[in-house]
Amino acid sequence: MEEMSPDNIHGVILAVSSSIFIGSSFIIKKKGLKKAGVSGARAGEGGYGYLYEPWWWAGMITMIVGEIANFAAYAFAPAILVTPLGALSIIFSAVLAHFILEEKLHIFGILGCVLCVVGSTTIVLHAPHEQDIESVKQVWHLATEPGFLAYSAVVLVVVLALIFYYEPRYGKTHMIVYVGICSLMGSLTVMSVKAVAIAIKLTFSGMNQFKYFHAWIFIIVVTICCILQINYLNKALDNFNTAVISPVYYVMFTTFTILASMIMFKDWASQSGLQIATELCGFVTILSGTFLLHKTKDMGNSASLRGSTSHSPRDTPVFINSGSSRSSNSTRPAIL
Repeated sequence: MEEMSPDNIHGVILAVSSSIFIGSSFIIKKKGLKKAGVSGARAGEGGYGYLYEPWWWAGMITMIVGEIANFAAYAFAPAILVTPLGALSIIFSAVLAHFILEEKLHIFGILGCVLCVVGSTTIVLHAPHEQDIESVKQVWHLATEPGFLAYSAVVLVVVLALIFYYEPRYGKTHMIVYVGICSLMGSLTVMSVKAVAIAIKLTFSGMNQFKYFHAWIFIIVVTICCILQINYLNKALDNFNTAVISPVYYVMFTTFTILASMIMFKDWASQSGLQIATELCGFVTILSGTFLLHKTKDMGNSASLRGSTSHSPRDTPVFINSGSSRSSNSTRPAIL
């Protein structure tokens, strides 16, 4: 294992701080969404009443603070190091949901949280060092290579299909639709955020990067992707359980981001097969933790269904069979 560079250490500190804020923001925002849903159309039904809720704005401010810290982290460390630390946001979100939103966390859910942390730590300790980039034009060159252009084209086609075909039909019953849109767009967001963060870092060091049009194109991409992610993440939070949205979103987002980073920045090019295998094992550990969290919430809801007939089907945290009835509280949804 190589010694962590000062830049990587700075990136880790910023990423951990970011996870704390972002994990908390999920809970605060959902409180706002619930309050807005009482007096008007829910976000999942196309309503925007949450814009008048102070709780939702408090959650947005908390998330913005976390995203700023995350933004800064990408200026110092590679995406393959920063992104897995998002597992900590799962921990904070699941624990806070247990105590504040009364979304029960089973003992195996706690084990799932531990596995997420162990997997993330494994990846962090074996992550590659950040590349030496001297200009935003260098990042632009990486982004316009055939491999990343092909990846971006596939992402855009899939996202458009999810938005215009699958979301109207399956969005309210299949969590994967909303989370898929957020995760795919998120991978492009991270690559653009990293480019902008590098541009700001170089500008502060005395080399103005905003005289190049490349930096402004990256800023436009970040803006568009963030707006889409916020919209569909709100819909996901309003229709499904927070403690499951967080880990599933994290796993998909991390997977696509690492893939995009491999293609664009070639993070693994300088690493040995053993280092890459160790990082993959760390990621599999995170997936295992996420699976336990998912099964935990399913078990908790089963207990709730046995003990109460007032359980709301819109809080069910599983992928629901399109043939399931959302109006029947006694029907146990199937996992796809």
